[in-house]
Amino acid sequence: MKEELMTNIEQEMMSVLDNAQMEQLKRVLKHCFYNVKVTFEEQDIEKELNNNKLLDSFLSSKHIEGCSAKSLKYYRSTIENMYKSVKKHVKHITTDDLREYLDIYQKKNNASKVTIDNVRRIFSSYFAWLEDEDYIIKSPVRRIHKVKTGKSVKETYTDEMLEIMRDSCENIRDLAMIDLLASTGMRVGELVTLDITDIDFDNRECVVFGKGDKERRVYFDARTKIHLSNYIKSRKDDNQALFVTLFAPHQRLKISGVEIRLRELGRKLNIPKVHPHKFRRTLATRAIDKGMPIEQVQKLLGHTKIDTTLQYAMVDEANVKLAHKKYIC
Repeated sequence: MKEELMTNIEQEMMSVLDNAQMEQLKRVLKHCFYNVKVTFEEQDIEKELNNNKLLDSFLSSKHIEGCSAKSLKYYRSTIENMYKSVKKHVKHITTDDLREYLDIYQKKNNASKVTIDNVRRIFSSYFAWLEDEDYIIKSPVRRIHKVKTGKSVKETYTDEMLEIMRDSCENIRDLAMIDLLASTGMRVGELVTLDITDIDFDNRECVVFGKGDKERRVYFDARTKIHLSNYIKSRKDDNQALFVTLFAPHQRLKISGVEIRLRELGRKLNIPKVHPHKFRRTLATRAIDKGMPIEQVQKLLGHTKIDTTLQYAMVDEANVKLAHKKYIC
């Protein structure tokens, strides 16, 4: 109780005192409240927004900004888990509370540095919103710095791997699917929402809806056009979805269906880590290696921030070696 009262006083005075004055205030409060017992009278709960209502308001604002349902669900579960552990009103949550929570979370779940930093970023977004909306004076996440993570060069498909996968497809649907992923770099979630009518064969392009329902145009090559056209012509069903299951009742293919199909193909061909997202990374890496401006790659992939594009586009080691011979040796 005493600590909460002292924190409330500090929060209220933070906006009018500088750092030195705040330190003096803390010393004075600590001295004045020494051996003092503090009790609070019962408050009307309705007068103060509780944590859950604040979280609902925050998620509503993120939804308006265009966050997907999947992201909102992750935000909610992450913040609610913190609430359950810290057990304080947001006004009283301190930097030390969050540091301790992140430390316990990491040990309990054996979480990677990337995961911990993702949790930290969600907390940062939430408490920054609370600060902007004047629910708290200062975000306790400000002094929790970005978690340093080691950068690993993620694998891409070689030309040989792509050709082997194409040659080993047992049906025209899988061939068209691989070609479309490889030539457009679209997300698997975008692939499965496409309808036949979304495909512009004349201009070899289609419009997809990415994260946050953001619309963008992607382009495919002549080979993809031929295989897509052959696949559609071979279909006997009347489903509007571009990709459907192989057997009746020929329902729209789901993300898990694409992932399982590609994983099975990889195991059969002894190609490691065959996953739809790897086609996207491969496209980005090749585009950068061939000199495509990073801003255009960003637009092609539908990234809001260019830093995200740079993470996807890992420079090919073979090209680094050639550049070393050309410019240094």
